[in-house]
Amino acid sequence: MTPIRMVFCLLLAAPLWATAQGRPELMDDGIFYQVLFDELEIADLGGEEAIAWDGQAWVGTDTRRLWIKTEGERVSGDRDEVEFQLLYSRAIAPYWDLQVGFRHDFDPKPSEDWAVLSIRGLAPYFFEVEGELFIGNGGQIELRFEADYELLITQRFVLSPNIELNMFREDDQQLGIGSGLSELGLGVRMRYEIRRELAPYIGLRWIRKYGATADFAKVAGTDKREVEFFAGFRFWF
Repeated sequence: MTPIRMVFCLLLAAPLWATAQGRPELMDDGIFYQVLFDELEIADLGGEEAIAWDGQAWVGTDTRRLWIKTEGERVSGDRDEVEFQLLYSRAIAPYWDLQVGFRHDFDPKPSEDWAVLSIRGLAPYFFEVEGELFIGNGGQIELRFEADYELLITQRFVLSPNIELNMFREDDQQLGIGSGLSELGLGVRMRYEIRRELAPYIGLRWIRKYGATADFAKVAGTDKREVEFFAGFRFWF
């Protein structure tokens, strides 16, 4: 059985296990779970069509949880990006979690494994932020930072801007990655909550490559700036 299937079996078994216990439980000791796909979309990349996703699932108590994350983009054979993370999460302060674990990149080739250390939480003024440190088995180091904000337009329409940036320790010409600030992305999307658990959305994302990453993109025949229009669904249970 693959690690992904094992984790999903745990997710399915967790609520049954918690119900089967013969003693009453304190809220802090209860077993909870959630599956969330924040992004499941089709994007237009200047004439090319891509399928993208960003999903996560967790099971555990209020302070200790097992997380799985997956995100990626399917464009073409040489531009696909697919990653999977398995993490242990521990609450370190109100609204803040520290996570450790591993990440595996299925695409682009060659695949690579990374150690993961991340912190995520709710910053002042209700900004959701996440900072991740990845250490590759070849010595490469990646820093990733993301921040999101949700603005309630009406009871059902939600405007959500976000920013994401990536930095690397050293150049990797094979993967088209340059040292220092590699990529900056700015996006905004508008979703309509049919229910809180189900919301279609549309949006726009601007991506800019920097330094050697931009030079590698030029050699490969791609632009250092990209604008993506996308539409998709957000759902959770």
